[in-house]
Amino acid sequence: MADFANLQLANDNGVLTITINRAEKLNALNIATIEELREAFQDIYDNPEVKSVIITGAGEKAFVAGADISEISELNEMNGRKFSENGQEVFEMIEKCHKPVLAAVNGFALGGGCELAMSCHMRIATPNAKFGQPEVNLGIIPGYGGTQRLTQLIGKGKALELMMTADFIGAEEAKNLGLVNHIAESQEELMTLANSILHKINSKAPLAIGMVIDSVNAYYAGEENGYQTEANSFAACCKSEDFKEGTKAFLEKRAAEFKGE
Repeated sequence: MADFANLQLANDNGVLTITINRAEKLNALNIATIEELREAFQDIYDNPEVKSVIITGAGEKAFVAGADISEISELNEMNGRKFSENGQEVFEMIEKCHKPVLAAVNGFALGGGCELAMSCHMRIATPNAKFGQPEVNLGIIPGYGGTQRLTQLIGKGKALELMMTADFIGAEEAKNLGLVNHIAESQEELMTLANSILHKINSKAPLAIGMVIDSVNAYYAGEENGYQTEANSFAACCKSEDFKEGTKAFLEKRAAEFKGE
């Protein structure tokens, strides 16, 4: 993978950790960082050395505290649309990645940071984590998919309340609402838990994992019939070598050795 100015990458036995590394700016997402995420995921899609991904933030204060306000302040109607669509494209790449992507939220996940976390397949957090979409304080709305994903994850009423009041919620409330899967007691435990979850998933059949992601995403895609996507994916699994290996291993009472074929 390429070297990045704003991202740090480290691969631990197939689990790639991407750290947003702008701690002096509370890891705020500027345009350059969004483009680096795009480039990173373009590689992740086809890189056999990457089985799953953790996204986290540098330091102990913030996952990503928002977008770069100095860039946002220069937007107008024409480039504002492009700004929004560009971020939506990158976050959709994350959401549709066939490899599991987990957000390890270590502090503030606000605005674009909350949107980044929600584009991941799962979220875990430290007790000091704060989530929110406070864009109305700036006279704008979430532009990287927040209006859609927050509603999908926690429901219409609460999503509207958070986006219109600009209130933050803590890790415990986020977990109760279904925004967060687990809470870890410290940043060290957060990363240990993130790796534990993904190493467990990495032991399963990679093709099947990707098709689970496809089928769940289809539930939210208005143009897709989710049941048909599930049936098509099930059929595709049945012709894979992983299916033959998985059923054979079960009958032989041994651990399966999946190859993603």
